[in-house]
Amino acid sequence: MRNQFCRSLMLLLVGLPVLLTIAACRQEPPPLPERIRAIKTITVSEQASGKIREFSGVVEAADSSTVSFEVSGNVQEVRVDVGDRIKRRQVLALLDPEPYKLTVAEIKAELKKARDNVAKTQAEYERQKRIFEQGAGAERYVEVTEFNYLAAKSAVKFQIARLNNAKRDLDRTVLRAPFDGAVANRYIDAFNEVARGQKCFDIFEFTGLEAAVSIPEDVIDEIQMGQSGDIRFSVIADRTYNGRVTEISKVAGTANAFPIKLTIENPDQRIRPGMTARVALQLSGDDEKAAYRVPLSAIVQRGDTKKGFVFVYDSQTSTVKKTPILGSSSVRGNDAVITEGVKAGDIIAVAGVSFLEDGQKVKLMETKEEETDFEIKKAE
Repeated sequence: MRNQFCRSLMLLLVGLPVLLTIAACRQEPPPLPERIRAIKTITVSEQASGKIREFSGVVEAADSSTVSFEVSGNVQEVRVDVGDRIKRRQVLALLDPEPYKLTVAEIKAELKKARDNVAKTQAEYERQKRIFEQGAGAERYVEVTEFNYLAAKSAVKFQIARLNNAKRDLDRTVLRAPFDGAVANRYIDAFNEVARGQKCFDIFEFTGLEAAVSIPEDVIDEIQMGQSGDIRFSVIADRTYNGRVTEISKVAGTANAFPIKLTIENPDQRIRPGMTARVALQLSGDDEKAAYRVPLSAIVQRGDTKKGFVFVYDSQTSTVKKTPILGSSSVRGNDAVITEGVKAGDIIAVAGVSFLEDGQKVKLMETKEEETDFEIKKAE
């Protein structure tokens, strides 16, 4: 009987894990987490309309300066030449410092004498004051010695001010660059005498470059502040640069043309002041229909090449909406010209649009750089 009980208990212990495994297999599997697709987007940032026209211009430095010595003297050394790259506070040229060193030494000697005189007049003032307090002196002697003592202290302050000015003039015998840039022109040579304020160098900053253009009077009203444009250079055929209008003159110049300037937003070291530029600008004619340039990869075609859909992202619901669009027949590079369906501020998907559905929940793709910003260029 005892052996039968032991066999039954052993069978129970062996079969229990199997029963538990079978029961676990019969349970419903946990639901899979919802997969949210990450999408790459661009932002419609600017409305455009009108026709594109090209204008000739020239590159100018946005930040340029003429530097000169603030003291006169003989040029001892010139350390830079035209075309040299320079750093802020870099030494450009030096004057002979010897005359200014002698002036500093002279004033230091005068200051020592003035301080010695303070000690002498102070002692005399205190002596006369002590005698007067003992009833053996006259009050007028106290007043005279006090005046001499105060005058001696003022003389020390005067000599200190002279010494500070002399040291500053000595420091100004070294001409330094006010900012990083390059030397455009040089007007001095070693061993020549220069006057205070005389032009020594023209320097410009590489990071701030502008394209200066003259616009005919019949179209100047169609150019707006902040308007974007394409800038090209004949000597740099492999690249187009982005520009933005930052200055529009109110006064006509040569041939009744109005000067404007576009800041070059993505310059590189190949661009130099004085280079000839071709600037393409969109004229905002009132009779033209608004249009936007968007990547072809953002469009789902619908038979007619002028019609299709884009997926507009809704930041409130984190979903995309399938939005019909209408485009023109022109295609520029990898961009299509859209005349209906999008507006400034719309965020649209530009990759994997064939896998998206209307109302689908998505998230914006995170990038190290601001790849989601897309500047809409003007189109016919």
